[in-house]
Amino acid sequence: MRYVKAAAAAAFACVLLSVPAAFAQNNAVKIGVLDDMAGPYAENTGPGDVASVKFAIADFGGSVLGRPIELVSADFQSKVDVGVGIARRWYDNEDVDMVIGIPNSAIALALVKVAEEKNRIVMPTAAATSELTGKSCGSHSIHWIYDTYGQGKTIVQALSKQGGDTWFFITVDYAFGLAVEADATKFIKDAGGKVLGSARHPLNSQDFSSYVVQAQASKAKGLMFANGGNDIINGVKQAAEFGLVKQGVRISAPLMQFPDVHGVGLKTAQGLLMASPFYWDMNPEARTFTDRFTKEMGRPPSFIQAGTYGAVLHYLKAVKAAGTDEAKAVLAQMKKLPINDFMTKNGQVREDGRVIRDMYLMQVKTPEESKSAWDLAKIVATVPGNEAFRPLSEGGCPLVGRK
Repeated sequence: MRYVKAAAAAAFACVLLSVPAAFAQNNAVKIGVLDDMAGPYAENTGPGDVASVKFAIADFGGSVLGRPIELVSADFQSKVDVGVGIARRWYDNEDVDMVIGIPNSAIALALVKVAEEKNRIVMPTAAATSELTGKSCGSHSIHWIYDTYGQGKTIVQALSKQGGDTWFFITVDYAFGLAVEADATKFIKDAGGKVLGSARHPLNSQDFSSYVVQAQASKAKGLMFANGGNDIINGVKQAAEFGLVKQGVRISAPLMQFPDVHGVGLKTAQGLLMASPFYWDMNPEARTFTDRFTKEMGRPPSFIQAGTYGAVLHYLKAVKAAGTDEAKAVLAQMKKLPINDFMTKNGQVREDGRVIRDMYLMQVKTPEESKSAWDLAKIVATVPGNEAFRPLSEGGCPLVGRK
């Protein structure tokens, strides 16, 4: 009798030990797109991210390891509690293996901890804060496309060479905007410049007049919009209406993307500098993807939407190489495999989760230079990945050097 009880206990223990592996190997490989589907960042992310994920799944063949690849999506309504709640439900109850998108840095920082707790993967392709690979890095997170360090460095260094030594910030008041301002401030000071002031605004603001007046009164040579999406469009338009460009102020928006330029219009945006890892006309493969995306969405992709396609393909390649969708095994393969797609050549996932790829300094074209509705910018310089992104030794990620 004792032998039977002991054998039963041992068998039960084996079942418990096998639960994580069995749980990972469910009937499908499931990807969740957690995004802004109708808010201030929807044009650069949202429905376009969903389209890019669908393209990547189709191009991979629709299945991996003999199981279908499934997609779920949700709108987090720009609320941290809503976004975290959706991700937890997906991980706990719906067998979602990887969550992607997340154009809100506060939600992304929270999900880094949730993914590690649940032994699942999070890839904030749309969130920008460099803290995702800094002190708040996580073992189950990969920051795929861009960050506030790389964007700010590219823009500030270029404008500093043109005499931009005094600056004013108009900053969206949450983790993302504060990170843009903090990173850019470092580069301004490194270049011998000064920050003369900053004004904070709530997400999705319509009226920037009081902030623009503060910038005007500061007499700063450079005005940086540390925000994104609709806030960039509204802010840049209103700065132009107040005559700042005519007064010689150099306006920049490190997180400006091509849909934002289109929204502002070339007459107003001409000459603005942008930092981007992608342009729809950068090579034949990019143009092919753009044609496909435009047929689906009615316009070319933002660099976030283009990067989301590559992120999903790389994830699926890693699942295949690992022979499982268990998070730690897949993450190991993602860091091992080189990244090669129409946007990234010979990229890599670094120890802290930062993807290293080349960045491009771009300038918005004049109306006369533009040959079509979406012929918006030109590449004026290439910044190698190892120069564009923060050195591994300076980020403070606790994973670095861990055995």
